[in-house]
Amino acid sequence: MNPDRIPPTTVGTSTAGTAAAGPASVGLAAPGTAPSGPTAASATGTRPARRRRRPAAVAAGALVAAAALVLLPALPASAHVHVVPEDTAAGGWTTLTFRVPNESATAGTTEVAVDLPTDTPLTSVSTRPVPGWTATVETGTLPEPVEVDGATLTQAPVRVVWTADAGSEITDGEYQEFAISVGPLPAEGTTLVLPTTQTYSDGTEVVWDEVSTDGTEPDNPAPTFTITAAEDDSEESGTADDQATDDPSAESVSISAAGTDAADDTTARVLGGAGLVLGAAALAVALLRRRSGDADPEQRG
Repeated sequence: MNPDRIPPTTVGTSTAGTAAAGPASVGLAAPGTAPSGPTAASATGTRPARRRRRPAAVAAGALVAAAALVLLPALPASAHVHVVPEDTAAGGWTTLTFRVPNESATAGTTEVAVDLPTDTPLTSVSTRPVPGWTATVETGTLPEPVEVDGATLTQAPVRVVWTADAGSEITDGEYQEFAISVGPLPAEGTTLVLPTTQTYSDGTEVVWDEVSTDGTEPDNPAPTFTITAAEDDSEESGTADDQATDDPSAESVSISAAGTDAADDTTARVLGGAGLVLGAAALAVALLRRRSGDADPEQRG
């Protein structure tokens, strides 16, 4: 989308019916518990011998550079709101990060609203604080009751709205990220469509709700992602171990066990040292007695 062109004003509608404002963290009664840096490496070695670049390679590089210069001006037009899931495994919990660029040269983004699925509702939704923004999770009545883990749901979180404080708007050339923790995710193969409405300071609304039907990207694509297979038992076991490590009680047990091992080792060393000292003392006494016995015959003579 061209940064200088504002799409016609459109009005987003909630897919969940009447919604009621609620706290920034909403969880419904459903089984399961919620879960939550790059590394750099360098290599050293001898410098390889320089090789002459062939004319053909130089020409190819020049063509690539020229093509890049031609395509760069078109990049801003492809910018749009999209979602980056931290994990996509069925039945699991994940963090969804919405990346929102500002596409207006004359107005700032003041509100971002994400509609959550109602046919495969997310039973728990919580927001990550964003400085200068207020987040609200809205609950609403589902169009039809939905079975989730053996429970029948008639209400669920249906919308998340972030509103900018004065002076915190996303301005020209900037973007902001908004994250929510959600779960549990629905069955493998489900595509979650998360229509998003972006409101500007001049009143313009851009609704990102279009889904591609022919493999090409629409003008206003909705943020989407597809659920993958559930993690196997070994992977889940590893995750549980990681969570147990973060559990204060588990950590205290580990520390306690480590302290007991250290005490046992210290005791063994002390006893071993004491044994060496007693052995040396006994040897010294034996030597003294032997010398005394050798000296007695001379004194008798």
